Amino acid sequence: MIGITGGIATGKSTVLAIFAELGAVTVSADDIARKVLARNTPAYEEVVERFGEGVLTPDHDIDRAALASIIFANPDARQILNDITHPHIIAEIRREIEQFRKYPPSPDAILCVEIPLLIECGLEKIVDEVLLVAAEHGTQVSRLTSRSGISSEEALRRIDAQMPLDRKIERADRVIWNNGSRDSLRSSVQAVWDEIRLL
Repeated sequence: MIGITGGIATGKSTVLAIFAELGAVTVSADDIARKVLARNTPAYEEVVERFGEGVLTPDHDIDRAALASIIFANPDARQILNDITHPHIIAEIRREIEQFRKYPPSPDAILCVEIPLLIECGLEKIVDEVLLVAAEHGTQVSRLTSRSGISSEEALRRIDAQMPLDRKIERADRVIWNNGSRDSLRSSVQAVWDEIRLL
């Protein structure tokens, strides 16, 4: 069981997708978070109560972009959101891992779980290895401004709101640097996959 983590816009989801292409069973904490915040769930109700209806789309779903703009500008708001959502997300991740442990699809199956805040939440022990996806600051800023339409200043604020990269590297078992093309990233993931398969 491999825990995939990393900073914002480093390519965690792409790495997870490549592992899936290679044959891994995959779980995404972001996908779980969307379910946790689905309309009429307990977390949804609490988020609306704490942050107001300004974080809703016209269809009354959680507007993730609006919520992100609030929490990355305010550490207290970020902690409030984490306190609401993390228990639900972590419980579901643990359930998925336990299900894999009990009923693996094959004896040599590999589970890859993408958890952006794996290290921050102290979840290293629930996986066998921690794989950190890293990128240079400039690469993260470029990706964030391109995909989210935010300013460079806002991108830097979001990056700097997270745990420093060097501290994450210290606690990771493996590190993949993702500053280039998808083909280059795929080669790096393939190398890790081949090593894991030999364990």
